Parts: sequence; structure tokens; C-alpha cells
Amino acid sequence: MKDPNLFEDLVAVSPGMEIWWDSSPVIFGNWCAKMLAKAEPGDQETLKRQFKRMYDVDAPLGQLFRGVTTNPPLSLAAFKDDPARWEKVAQKVLAENKGLDTEGLFWVLYKEVVRQGSDMFLPLFEASGHKEGFLSGQVDPRSAFDGEAMLAQALEIHAINPNVMVKVPGTAEGYEVIEELTARGIATNNTLTFVLSQLLDCAKSVMRGLEKAKANGVDLSSWRSVITHMEARYGDLGGLREDGAAMGIELSDGDVRLAELAIFKKAYRTINERGYQSKMLSCSLRLGPTIDGKQQIWHLEEKAGANVVVTCPPSLIDEVINFPHPEDIKFKPNQIDVDPPQEVMDKLMRIPYFERAYDENGYTRAEYNTHPALVKTHEAFSKATNEMVAFAGSCLKGDFRAE
Repeated sequence: MKDPNLFEDLVAVSPGMEIWWDSSPVIFGNWCAKMLAKAEPGDQETLKRQFKRMYDVDAPLGQLFRGVTTNPPLSLAAFKDDPARWEKVAQKVLAENKGLDTEGLFWVLYKEVVRQGSDMFLPLFEASGHKEGFLSGQVDPRSAFDGEAMLAQALEIHAINPNVMVKVPGTAEGYEVIEELTARGIATNNTLTFVLSQLLDCAKSVMRGLEKAKANGVDLSSWRSVITHMEARYGDLGGLREDGAAMGIELSDGDVRLAELAIFKKAYRTINERGYQSKMLSCSLRLGPTIDGKQQIWHLEEKAGANVVVTCPPSLIDEVINFPHPEDIKFKPNQIDVDPPQEVMDKLMRIPYFERAYDENGYTRAEYNTHPALVKTHEAFSKATNEMVAFAGSCLKGDFRAE
């Protein structure tokens, strides 16, 4: 097992890069235990050292994880990771809040997941002068097209802890909410974002919000903005391969990964050149492709040297820590500035699905809501939210397994 791990190698050549934990922090202890249980005996001490470097409540400024992203599927995973624990929480909530219905109990439990997770990163938030240690708490995905509902939820989520960043979807209504939250000095994370139009729309919305905040003397000392690009969800969910096939163009796994990275790199470059005050966040990452018989991790390798956030779920961290041939992965300090090969770009630009995604003006705000990757991701997140509601419903009925 490589020590230091590949994430640490990537950060070492990338000034300003932040690695975030893409799950609720409340599952971190159980995840570590599971990783140790399946590890080879000779790797267990190495793993323990790496876990301590990932999250260190006693020395937070030195830890690998600089923040957290969560969403309803990840919060649902917290419930499933330790249902007895959350049933006990539900019992306590119901005892203290008579008359709660199922939706009301779900919302209180969801906010409690956010509170407990953000508590774990408060030491880093304080030690960094309120610049790191944020946890993203997402508004209810079922409200993604209701600006008024999202704003009300956002204010509740923001009030949970000073280091809670509100996660808002990249819908037409979402950008209005982001602008308003920024004007109030509230940190935001723009999610459900797939195309350049959305990414730069967010950056511009944030700038307008900042102008209002500064004009009104709003305290911005605990404010920041990150813009999430859901990379593999763009490449795998929205129809890139299918649209290519319709044009007689066959895309390899490498072509798809490079398409995703091309959009991310263009957004990153544009935000820096224009002086926007948001930081790009890379999520929905995959291993691959395999080139000349060697597996790569282009979603990480191609961001070497970037001042960005890279958020990683426990499953990906497991895969990278246990990558079979880490010596094949080389992080070049300025790779973020290297565009995909011209022959690949020429191929991609013949596909309307990519051509529009790569164009700052490729989509209007009204069209965001019907982008196939957004529609499918919204459906998945809403389904997970409904499963959380069902968990709350079982608790409300008294179907407790906890003693």
C-alpha cells in the first residue's frame, strides 16, 4: 500500500487544492473500521496513519480533508450506516416535538445529520479563520424548481451551524436563490451543474450577490462560494455517447472522460481570467480510462496543479488508496492548463450535446431545467429524499429496532 497515498501526492503538486469528504462525516468512523477489517494485515498500520491524516480533530489545519459535501442520498446512507442510532434520535425528536408529521420528522432528522456532521468540522472552520471546514447541506431536491421554498429551506440550513454551506441546484430558480443568499453573506455550493452555461451563470450570480452584500455592509467574513461540476454524471447520464453514435461517432471511455474534463478546465480558466470569486469543485469522479493496458485516474491526474476543490466519496477513496499500480499514476504540476488533444476536441465538437455544453451561451437559464443529466440526477436525488421520508414514517409509526 502506497504511503503517502495518491491524494496526498496530488495535493503536494497543487497549491490551493482542497480534498473534501463526499459523504456525511458521521459515517467516517464506521468506514475506517470497515476498511481496516478488509485490509491485509501488513497494511493496517499504514491505513491507521492515513486515517489520522485524513481527519484529525486535535490538529485540523494539518488534515487532508478540508471540507465536506453531502446530499440526500449521502444523508440516507448515514441512516442506513447506523439505523439504530438514528431511530434513537427520532425517538428523542418525537418526544420533544409533539404533533410532528412524517415530512416534519424527516426535515428535523435531515437537519440533525447536517448538524452532527458540521460539528465534526467546526475545529477546522475555527482554526482556518472561517475559510475551510465547511459542510454543504442541500435544500430538498423535490423543491428544485420552487425558488421560494428553496430560499426558506436554505435559511434554515444556514442557521444550523456557522460552517454550514447551503447547496443549491443549478436550476433556473436555483440561481436566483444563490444570488439572494450571497447578498445575505451566506456561503453556497451550486450543484446539479453539468454545462459551461450553468457554471458561469453561477459565477456571475455570485458576483451580483456580492455587489449587493458589499453595498449593504453585509459581513462576508464567513462567506465563500464553490461551483460543482458533476463530471461523470454529465458524461454518463445525459446522452453524450448516444448523441455521438447518432452522428456516426464512437466515443471511447477516454473520450468521455476528456469531454468532462474539457468543460471543467474551460470553466476553471474562465473563472480565474475574469476574477470571479467562486472556486470550482470537481465531483462525480471515476477511475479510468485504461490506456495501453494501464488503468489511469484522469479525473485526478488532469487536475494536478489546480486551485480547486476535489470531493471524493468513501468508495472512490477506497479505490484510490488500494489502487493496484500507484506507480503508474504521475501528477504533473501544470496538467490543469493542458487542453485535451486537438483530435479529440475536433471529434467532440461535432456532437451537439458536447458543443452546446462547451459554449458559455450554449443554454439559456430556462433550458437548464430540461437538460437530461439534470433531470435524471434530480429524479435520483428526489427518490433518495423520499426514502428518507419513508424512514421517518416508519419511526413515526413506532417501528423502531433500537432499544
